[in-house]
Amino acid sequence: MTWTETEYRAYLEEERRLYAWVLCRYGDRTPQEARAAALGRYPYEPAGAPLRGLIFHDEAWHWAMLTLHGEGYWHRHPELADPPSAYENEARGG
Repeated sequence: MTWTETEYRAYLEEERRLYAWVLCRYGDRTPQEARAAALGRYPYEPAGAPLRGLIFHDEAWHWAMLTLHGEGYWHRHPELADPPSAYENEARGG
């Protein structure tokens, strides 16, 4: 996918926000811990970087669940395979 720089940065920030929200809400992380983790999970990739934005192929919910519960979380916790309505509401802007 091709984004303008403005679109990329906005999408990156929104995914960081949602990732941090999940870590706080479902992982008992402090906002500061969650934000630091989000910055690590979603680093800025400069324009022209190979595979820029590839992380966006899965939503923040999935990446946060991997962080909290590990690979295969969807088998051990099938109730977490799909984001709950609280996440969907947050993704729509709360």
